Amino acid sequence: MPFKAAAKMLSYFTKVDISEATVRRNTESAGQAYVEIQTSQVETLQRELPGAIEGPAVQQVSVDGAMVPLVHKQWAEVKTLAIGTVQEPVLKKGEWEIHTEELSYFSRLADHETFARLATVETHRRGTETAGLVCAVMDGAEWEQKFIDLHCPNAVRILDFAHAAEYVAKVAQAVFGAGTAETSEWLGVQLHELKHGDSQAVLTRLRGLRDELAAQVEGGQGDSEALEVVSCSLEYLEKRQEQIHYREFLAAGYPIGSGAVESANKLVVEARMKGAGMHWARGNVNPMVALRTIACSDRWDEAWIEISERLRQWTKERAESFRRKDRAEQRGAKASIKVIVLPLKEPDEKDVAPVVQSPAIVTGSKAEPTPAKGDEKPTGPRRPAANHPWRHMPIGRARFARSTAQVTAET
Repeated sequence: MPFKAAAKMLSYFTKVDISEATVRRNTESAGQAYVEIQTSQVETLQRELPGAIEGPAVQQVSVDGAMVPLVHKQWAEVKTLAIGTVQEPVLKKGEWEIHTEELSYFSRLADHETFARLATVETHRRGTETAGLVCAVMDGAEWEQKFIDLHCPNAVRILDFAHAAEYVAKVAQAVFGAGTAETSEWLGVQLHELKHGDSQAVLTRLRGLRDELAAQVEGGQGDSEALEVVSCSLEYLEKRQEQIHYREFLAAGYPIGSGAVESANKLVVEARMKGAGMHWARGNVNPMVALRTIACSDRWDEAWIEISERLRQWTKERAESFRRKDRAEQRGAKASIKVIVLPLKEPDEKDVAPVVQSPAIVTGSKAEPTPAKGDEKPTGPRRPAANHPWRHMPIGRARFARSTAQVTAET
């Protein structure tokens, strides 16, 4: 959830005030820790090739991308993998419905090759390699097909029915006009045939429309834009005609919709990353979506143990780094101390300070030379100077008189 809202909620439930900056810092640290954990796990899988985890009888794998706003008015695509277990078909309203449950996710802001490599941590955890059957339901993008080539080349590849229907709808609008009754009637017939009948029959009708429009354009009466739309849609579907046998797929109990990953785009990525006024630094996207995959997959019990251990490890490494730095500075300081020994030199006569003979001080019956300035050694109470203010005070004059009489008597 947003950092500010999280700070308020923590403060309410724990009665401890936590700043938004603290929430942000700790969240990003935890997310970065999980990113490093999963990256390290992928490297271990590639290096050690451990035994595969047993997968389910029928598994659905879908990948897709969603755009997120970055700073400096930039956008980037976060790719997401959704993996789930396909359930037995359920008959509802006269039609068989196929649901996919136990969904888990993996998301990263990366190019398609890096994403496919890093997603190994999730496909291995879910047993995609050993699943009885994998249904790869996607929208037909080239990078998505390469993803399947890497992780499950023997998967049954299915073009998401909504995407196929979208291309048929483009043809209907281009030929019969947008929003017309004829468009609605023709489209309904074709989609029913595509889903429950013969998909090749639909392609045959599209070819007929293309040829008809082409003849009209050659005669100078056709719509060239409509011809281009029909041609592009037909080309897209013909290239994937092995992926649009929906009647056979449904009869076998295979899912024909990629709603799992499309929902993941909204749930995992967009719900958190595309809030009002949000713009993310590129380096903070992966830590956030890594935590979102934990939350949306309900895997805190498993993942937080690993994150906590990594955070403690970082703390120890920082402390040890500080200690090494302090020791290095201390060794450097000791090495920088230099003792300079000057040779002895006989003093010149001009360098010797002259001895100043001072008048004698009468103490008792013995006369001693007066010490030079700065060498005086106090032998008793010091007498104030003749112009000292203390001498002008009554108590000062009395003490001075007694002191003078005492010295005279002793002398």
